[in-house]
Amino acid sequence: MSRYKEFDDYEDRLKERLSKKRFTHTMNVAEACYDLADRFGGDKKRCYLAGMLHDIMKEDLPERQKQMTVDSGFQPDPAEIDTPALWHAVSGAAYCRDKLGISDEEILAGIRFHTIGCAKMTLLEKIVYLGDMISAERNYKDVEKFRKICHNDLDKAMAVALAYNIMDVCKKCGHIPHYTFEAYNYYLKYNKDKEIL
Repeated sequence: MSRYKEFDDYEDRLKERLSKKRFTHTMNVAEACYDLADRFGGDKKRCYLAGMLHDIMKEDLPERQKQMTVDSGFQPDPAEIDTPALWHAVSGAAYCRDKLGISDEEILAGIRFHTIGCAKMTLLEKIVYLGDMISAERNYKDVEKFRKICHNDLDKAMAVALAYNIMDVCKKCGHIPHYTFEAYNYYLKYNKDKEIL
């Protein structure tokens, strides 16, 4: 059940578009985003909505995700176009803009960059990126340690998260967008004790 009555139509749309498991994840991310916004002085309603909608294209047809990514106008990196797992973020932002009529550029950017990050992210963008990694159902090794970092310092959490995600992609010999490298280099200064997961 959505925290905000005015988002009930979005919730219905998500239920139509996502599996039960993915729907649960999206609502958990919305709650994680709300909590981080509350903790760090963000706009709780906008963070919640961005978290709610971040995976709206995740289970759409891959060819549609790719075409929407290419046509989005969001300047996808060639590495994003070559990586099917990244299409849902760019196409999701395009879907929210074009089909749901969402014009809030920060919410769209939060959705667009929730998988790869970028340098100089706004508070909302960081919250969506990190909220996706610490949502209630996440159970990867060291998730509790990472939740504590997120609850203390979002910029340090970004540095730790980006290092973790880059290492994970490298283990799979995957493509890394330039946005991610730029984000890693930008947030590195906030991880003075060189903490990693």
